[in-house]
Amino acid sequence: MRIAIIGGGSSYSPELVDGLLQFSDRFPRIDLAMMDVDADRLRITAEFARRMLDRRQASVRITASEDLDDAVADADYVVAQIRVGGIAARVEDERLGRRHGLIGQETTGVGGFACALRTIPAMLRVADAMRRRAPNAVLINFTNPAGLVTEALVRHGGVPCVGLCNIPIGLEHELAELLGCAAEALCVSSVGLNHLSWMTGVAVDGADRTAEALEALWANAQEGWEDPATCAAMLDVMRRLGVYCNSYLKYFYATESMLKRQSTQPKTRGEEVLEIEARLFEAYREPSRSEKPAALSERGGAHYSTAALRLIDAMERDDGAVQTVSCRNGGAIPTFDDDAVVEAPARIRRRGAETLPQAAPPPAIRGLMQAVKAYETLTVQAGVSGDRDAAYEAMLIHPLMPGAERCGALLDDVLATNRAYLTETFH
Repeated sequence: MRIAIIGGGSSYSPELVDGLLQFSDRFPRIDLAMMDVDADRLRITAEFARRMLDRRQASVRITASEDLDDAVADADYVVAQIRVGGIAARVEDERLGRRHGLIGQETTGVGGFACALRTIPAMLRVADAMRRRAPNAVLINFTNPAGLVTEALVRHGGVPCVGLCNIPIGLEHELAELLGCAAEALCVSSVGLNHLSWMTGVAVDGADRTAEALEALWANAQEGWEDPATCAAMLDVMRRLGVYCNSYLKYFYATESMLKRQSTQPKTRGEEVLEIEARLFEAYREPSRSEKPAALSERGGAHYSTAALRLIDAMERDDGAVQTVSCRNGGAIPTFDDDAVVEAPARIRRRGAETLPQAAPPPAIRGLMQAVKAYETLTVQAGVSGDRDAAYEAMLIHPLMPGAERCGALLDDVLATNRAYLTETFH
C-alpha cells in the first residue's frame, strides 16, 4: 500500500507514523511518501519518522519530496494536512477577528474564511496531481477548514474525497469511558457540518442509551469548559435541545462570553502553537530520539492517527463499516443540496463514503446549519473563481460576521492581509 502525506513537514506527521505502527498487523507493507514545500521541516520529520520505524523494525519505507507529482504518483491514499502560510498565517487569521471585534479563531468566522480562500486553490492542485498521477487514489482531507475544503474538492476536485476530523472519534472514546463499554459497541447518531455538529443519540450493542449518555456528557462538560459563563450557556442550550454539542458551537451559542474571554487572552492559540512547535521540532531533531515526545499532546489532534488509519482500514475491507466523516450529502439529509458536504454517520466504501439517510434536522439545528452551509458554498465559489461578490455574500450570511456596514471593509482587510497567497484567484 502506498500512502502519500501532503504536508509531511507538519508536527502531526509523527503522530500518523505512530498510528501506522499500531496498525502494522493490518498493513504489513507500506510505502509512505512525505511531501512538503518546507524542505527543512520535511527533512526533520522524515528523519524522525525513520528512527521511529527502525526502532520497531516496521516494514514501512519512507521517501521525502518537495515535488507534489512525485509524492502522489501511484498512491492508494493521499492524506492532506497542509496549512498554506504556516502557523504564521493562522496567527494572522486569529488577529483579523480580534482587530475587528469578532471571534478570532482558526476555522470559524473570519479566520476560517481567510484560511479557506488561501487553501482551496492549493488543495485543488493536489486533486489535479492525483487525477494525473494517482487515478485510483482516495483523498483523505484533514486540511482546515476541513468540511469547507472537502466541499471544494467534492464540487471541483474530480477525485474521491472524504473529510476527516478527530472530534467525532474523540467523542466515541469519551462515551465508551463514560458508559463502560467498548468503542466498537457504540452507535452514535449525529447531524451537522464539520466543527458545527450535534450528537442526537447513542446506542450500545443496539440498546438505546441516549438519556444516560447525555446526562454523563453534560456532567463531564461542567468540568471541561474553560469559562463558567460559556459553560452555563452551553449546558442550557444542550438541555433545551436534548443534544450534545460540538465544542465549536460555543462561538455561536455563547458569542459574548467567548469574545470577553478572547479579550483577556494575551496570546492567540496560534501564537501558543508556535511555541509548542518550536519545542516539538527541537525534540524531533534529537538523533537519539525514536519515540514521539509527550509535548505532542499539547498540539491537539488527539486520536488523529487512529481516525485516519481506521478510515483507510475500513476502505480496504470495504465491508460497509459506519464512521462519522465529512462527505457529499447525496440526498441523505433532507433540505440540503446533494453536493453539500455534511459531517454525519456514513457507510465507508472502497472509494469513499455514503452519508446514511436521516430525518431533516429540527428547525433549531437546521437554521444554523443552513446559514453556515450557505456561507461555505459561497466561500467555495469565491475560493475557486476569485469572485468578490460571492466572498462578500459569504461574509454577509455568516452569523459571526458583521453586517453590511462593515463587511466590505472586513473583506478588504482579508484580501490585503492574504495578498501573497491569493494572486491566482483574486487579482
